[in-house]
Amino acid sequence: MTSLKYEFYIGAEPENVWKVLVEPEGTRKTFFNCVLQSSFKAGEPFSYIGPGADGDETVHVYGDILAYEPSKTLSYIEHPGPSYRENHQELTSRVTFSLDTVGKCTKLTLINDQWSDNHPSLQNAESHWWMILSNIKTVAESGNPLDFGW
Repeated sequence: MTSLKYEFYIGAEPENVWKVLVEPEGTRKTFFNCVLQSSFKAGEPFSYIGPGADGDETVHVYGDILAYEPSKTLSYIEHPGPSYRENHQELTSRVTFSLDTVGKCTKLTLINDQWSDNHPSLQNAESHWWMILSNIKTVAESGNPLDFGW
């Protein structure tokens, strides 16, 4: 089973990195102008919504929260948005963000695993997580997103 794992060290407090991960101002800058909508309670739904194929309110990714502990852990089961795949409900993976203090830095670990068989978004995730995580690091440290030329 495929598992993607990334570790980044960020020159910011865990609380600041957390804000970039979950608050609208942070997610707009780091998740391709999307906002994370959720009650952040285990078992309840979430979605990343932003401009896309279905207009300004395109659902890019959605699913259910598995764990949420502020400034520590965010974990969820995700599906690609309906505009991406006709069989979106059948396609799943698990995403877990963990934050740990290391000296005066924050270690951000992302694990994206439990991919459903033949998930067509795996290759896309392998390349896009690097961009998103680099952007999270940059925004947490400087307040400004990277310019990917889009």
